[in-house]
Amino acid sequence: MIGAPRTDIWKAGLIPAPICELLDPAKLESVRDQVVWLPDPGAWRYLADPFGVQRGDATHVFVEAYDYRTKKAVIEHHELGPQLNWKSKCTVLEQSFHLSYPYLIEDEGECFMVPESHQANEVALYRARNFPGDWVREATLLSAVRAADASLTRFEGRWWMFFTILGPKERDQRELHIAYADALAGPWRRHERNPIINDRGSARPGGTPFLSSKGELILPVQDCSQTYGGALRFLRFKTLSPKQADGELMAELLTGGCFSTSHTHGMHTLSACGEMTLVDVKHTLRSCARFGIDLQRRVSRLGRALGNFTRGRS
Repeated sequence: MIGAPRTDIWKAGLIPAPICELLDPAKLESVRDQVVWLPDPGAWRYLADPFGVQRGDATHVFVEAYDYRTKKAVIEHHELGPQLNWKSKCTVLEQSFHLSYPYLIEDEGECFMVPESHQANEVALYRARNFPGDWVREATLLSAVRAADASLTRFEGRWWMFFTILGPKERDQRELHIAYADALAGPWRRHERNPIINDRGSARPGGTPFLSSKGELILPVQDCSQTYGGALRFLRFKTLSPKQADGELMAELLTGGCFSTSHTHGMHTLSACGEMTLVDVKHTLRSCARFGIDLQRRVSRLGRALGNFTRGRS
């Protein structure tokens, strides 16, 4: 509908194949109809940025749960059974600011999460005190930075963090930054060659780094050359050290249409979950109803502000 605002609606699912196999076009074709999608959260909501771990017969998936009516997201947990049958969901992390991209790390027998929290101007580490529902803030990894989509991995004896930074002219879609540390909790140091990539087609991280058959580190990255989260590509590092970072863009390109017939307009997360892979895809709709949703949110916000002002004067 001409003149109607664009609204991105994402959905998240599980692919019954390891992440490294999805570079093979034949494997992509064979799993396309086997994706298990998480339940639809309802009108004007979506689920995106899936990350997960397997514990026994259960698969635990953590996602960004976004609501256009509040323009804010929380981190939601979904549990699936041994046959990938959906069992339950609950909110496990909520703050006064927006949360997304709940990147999971298992280290020394514990599970950690690094959710995107750019509105708090930091990259923070959370630890599962009682998995999967009880998370406590453990440390600040990077401070005074509006970082997005921080993706961490241990490679050749060090911890590495790939991230982008929000700023003018859609900086978060065109600059890839790196930090490194000897221990997960830090201290973290920023790479002297940042930004190591300056390209809308291969800069913003998009999931879990993994190793190639030759032992090279491969980072999924978003292709934002046409639109935010338009597709996924892969950046292969031939050299990665505190002094050098040489990333080479591979030829493979993954789109929403690789996994869905309804959400073909984008894809921006591919993450490893044991012998499975998690993915999200999007459908962009145009609807004048979005004007009403946005107006309702502004009226609600104004009402809360007036209420606070009145209480403050009483």
